[in-house]
Amino acid sequence: MAKILIVEDDDFLRSLLSERLEGSGYTVEQAENGERALELVPEFKPDLVLLDLLLPGIHGFEVLSWLKELDKPLSDTPVIILSNLGSEEDIKKGKALGAEDYLVKAKFTPKDIIEKVEKMTN
Repeated sequence: MAKILIVEDDDFLRSLLSERLEGSGYTVEQAENGERALELVPEFKPDLVLLDLLLPGIHGFEVLSWLKELDKPLSDTPVIILSNLGSEEDIKKGKALGAEDYLVKAKFTPKDIIEKVEKMTN
């Protein structure tokens, strides 16, 4: 099954998503900030990244830019942004930087995430 990296500073949400994804058969690794995500990507080699934007230290947009500048195949890793930032400008920026999808936290459920992950990893 696919490997998912969750980059989220909210412990509860990160744990909830991890539990749900693992329950659906995915291998999950967690990063609580951008720095940890940068460390994990080369060794874990995720098939998909769930990325928050408002992270301590390195902002999620910087993490996304870094991911897309890596050598292939890592630069081709799909990224779904999960953020409280929901302005049209933020969504356009995320997609321009290479995110495959952008979900505003107030408007999704863990079930929505599982469905998106399944579509992108199958």
